[in-house]
Amino acid sequence: MFDIDHSQIRNAVERALDEDIGNGDVTSELTVPELLRAEGKFVAKDDFVLAGVELWPLIYTIRGDLRGGASVHLYRKSGDSVQNGDTIATVSAAARTLLECERVALNFVQRLSGIATLARKYVEAISGTGVKVLDTRKTTPGLRLLEKYAAAAGGAVNHRQGLFDAVLIKNNHITAAGGVRAALEKARAFAGPVEIEVRTREELQEALDAGAKHLLLDNLTPEQAREWIQMIDKRATVELSGNIRLDNIRAYAEAGPDYISCGAITHSAVAVDISFYLQL
Repeated sequence: MFDIDHSQIRNAVERALDEDIGNGDVTSELTVPELLRAEGKFVAKDDFVLAGVELWPLIYTIRGDLRGGASVHLYRKSGDSVQNGDTIATVSAAARTLLECERVALNFVQRLSGIATLARKYVEAISGTGVKVLDTRKTTPGLRLLEKYAAAAGGAVNHRQGLFDAVLIKNNHITAAGGVRAALEKARAFAGPVEIEVRTREELQEALDAGAKHLLLDNLTPEQAREWIQMIDKRATVELSGNIRLDNIRAYAEAGPDYISCGAITHSAVAVDISFYLQL
């Protein structure tokens, strides 16, 4: 699930290590014998959905190669549910390497597991409706690929990766293009998926008359969404977004869309708690 060979991921890990370690971990260099080897253990301190654990071998390989290598044993994988007290992984390396990498290793997996855990809650909240939960572009700059992997680990479906791989005509595009029909006609040259946001019943009808096949309905109430979806009558796939939370997503799903996008999955996820224990 996590493609650790992807250049964006390796770059993110290398930047994180450089940010934290810089020219060296002065505390460990002063207090820990250079040749001392040890083992570290990662233990869950919450119940959560795991994500990003596949980064740990990459993190420890990058630093471990400087001091005789490192060996990481993963007991769980991304998408697994873990409970408080579960051992997630162990790592053997020079003690200085273990201490240098501890914070970066925890930061990545705690953050990504928080996203996966929240995504799973949204997915479970609409279980049985047939509606798919989408993530969004509301991600941490520079970490989008990782955060979208985490959302998928929790059961969400990845929306577009960026502005480059799908057309999503939103209200400001419609304004700049001169209207719904004009925007759709200009987008026909794109070979991939084309979606358009509609804000009024008039825009909805114009989009349908212009042949729109994927509609984004934003900031409607569940009741309004149901009415609009009935008007659409399966002539286009429907995505709902805007003001959708865990406490109301079920009502939106029961309105009958195909997709519900939730920015909160990435922008409001809370990091989980994982501890790292050094053992000689």
